[in-house]
Amino acid sequence: MRIYSEIKLTGDRYNGSYSNGQTMLSGGTMENFSLVEGTEEWEEGTARYENGEGLVLEVIKTEDNGALRVKTVVTNNSDKELKMELLTSFVISGVNADKIHRLQSFWSAEGKLRTETIDEMHLERSWADYGLRIEKFGNVGSMPVRKYFPFLAAEDSASGELIGIQLYTASTWQMEILCEKEAALTISGGLGDRDFGHWMKTLAPGGSFTSPEAVLAKGKSLYDIFDRLVKAQHPDISPIDNDMAILYNEYCTTWGNPTFENVAKCADKLEGKGIKFIVIDSGWYGDETWYECLGDWEVNEERFPGGMKAIADYIRSKGMIPGIWFELETLASRCRYYNDPEHLVKKDGIPLQVGGRRFWDMEDPWVVDYLSDKVIKFLKDNGFGYIKIDYNDTIGMGCDGAESLGEALRRKVEASQEFYRRIRREIPDIVIENCASGGHRLEPSWMSLVSQASFSDAHETVTIPLIAANLQRVISPMQDQIWCVVRGKDSIERLEYSLAATLFGRMCLSGEIYDLSDEQWAKVEEGMEFYRKAADIIKNGKTIQHDYVNTTYHDPIGQQLVVREWQGRRLAVLHRFAGSVRVEPDFPEGSKILAEFGSGNADFTAKAWLYEL
Repeated sequence: MRIYSEIKLTGDRYNGSYSNGQTMLSGGTMENFSLVEGTEEWEEGTARYENGEGLVLEVIKTEDNGALRVKTVVTNNSDKELKMELLTSFVISGVNADKIHRLQSFWSAEGKLRTETIDEMHLERSWADYGLRIEKFGNVGSMPVRKYFPFLAAEDSASGELIGIQLYTASTWQMEILCEKEAALTISGGLGDRDFGHWMKTLAPGGSFTSPEAVLAKGKSLYDIFDRLVKAQHPDISPIDNDMAILYNEYCTTWGNPTFENVAKCADKLEGKGIKFIVIDSGWYGDETWYECLGDWEVNEERFPGGMKAIADYIRSKGMIPGIWFELETLASRCRYYNDPEHLVKKDGIPLQVGGRRFWDMEDPWVVDYLSDKVIKFLKDNGFGYIKIDYNDTIGMGCDGAESLGEALRRKVEASQEFYRRIRREIPDIVIENCASGGHRLEPSWMSLVSQASFSDAHETVTIPLIAANLQRVISPMQDQIWCVVRGKDSIERLEYSLAATLFGRMCLSGEIYDLSDEQWAKVEEGMEFYRKAADIIKNGKTIQHDYVNTTYHDPIGQQLVVREWQGRRLAVLHRFAGSVRVEPDFPEGSKILAEFGSGNADFTAKAWLYEL
């Protein structure tokens, strides 16, 4: 097995084998490269390749918690400009595998595991060992988790060995699986190339460019792979948010109609209940059609007389930290700048519009200054310690502003990420939540910049336990904010079902908290107490069992049992769906149950166990 990288320059030949238009690998640019330093082994080090004409590739490999971080640096030491149309982060050849695992994702349906055999993917080699078999997949646009997560695992059933890969790509990305002359596969990944992502980039003489990072892991099971990939992530968690604290968001309480009075009412109800953050969601700005006012960020003083400081101070007086929602990268039709093209993302010279939204050009210094005033100064002046940053549509294939649509897109999104860093530099303790209509940005480069992320927009659906459990596979549960929306009409069993789902990540309450009966509140507080007892396992543990055999997400059937372990203690969570049966974890002999929550005695109920070995 080899780990290396590939590049293709414009004008050089494409590979044959009926592959042109499906892959840009093995093109003419690679013909003259030779390895001059390092190795292509699965080990830390730098492999350096030169082509004799001044072009240098360096594949940099770094060990990290049992995984291998890989990136490619290309340098143009020639005396002429070169234009790239492909640069991989990695290529692995000689991969023995008969199964491929991927994670699919759509809005409110994030993280669904898809497992296929090589035969089912139609990747078996031909009778003549000719004609490339290619599976190329990824995402195009500024929402990197759409259709697929940037993840792949290849499994060899005969040896029991797996290789897992996770890309750190904030915008367009691709992965490829190829088979031709041998049964062993070649797998590559990185930025979307010219064919897939409309990407080309010019390298001036003396210039260099670094690919997005990829993290590779080996293991004996998918549990090993997911655990090593997640533990190789190093998010920049706020120092005030490293304790798995519970939060409350008022969106499913007011549905976009927050006021001083109703938020204060929530704060009164939650005082003394162990809630750390109260987050005011959309609707605090503009007027009654606030969704058309994105971008101006003027407080609705009918809802919040005198501005937002009074409600932030009130929340703090109740012992909690105030948070607030922004969608800072976009603007809507009634924003004063909506029809001013100077500071907007454009395509073909025209402001790019998706639905009712247009996009700020985050590379524009004027935009950075404007948002620094409207967002960062606002947070400081009003005493907010938490910001939820939403993002509710995608730029798509690319935009104007660079030598290609795809390169301009990459630069605009990187500028957005730099603004996140600016927020943290100016307010070091701020808690940043990543939301993109739920989970469209749940990939590691975005997650590295934030403390938490909204896991999905599936706020009140019975699908929540499936989505929440699946997301443990690719992001840290410490960052994965799982909503528990409570209603006055909820049965005790329904409350248990919703509360138990938060055991897959960070507990976030919403809904009709002041309409609950004493009995209902007692159940919510019981769930909160169980969550606190299990928090260290959720945060630090490894999932060792994840059973859900059916494929349906929208109308789940059967049951799901997930077991997570850390330092001799286990957390088991059962959710029952339609047509389910009661199951229990396999308690090893001598184990001791420390706590239980829920009944799990019928369809659409739940039960959780905390036990030590």
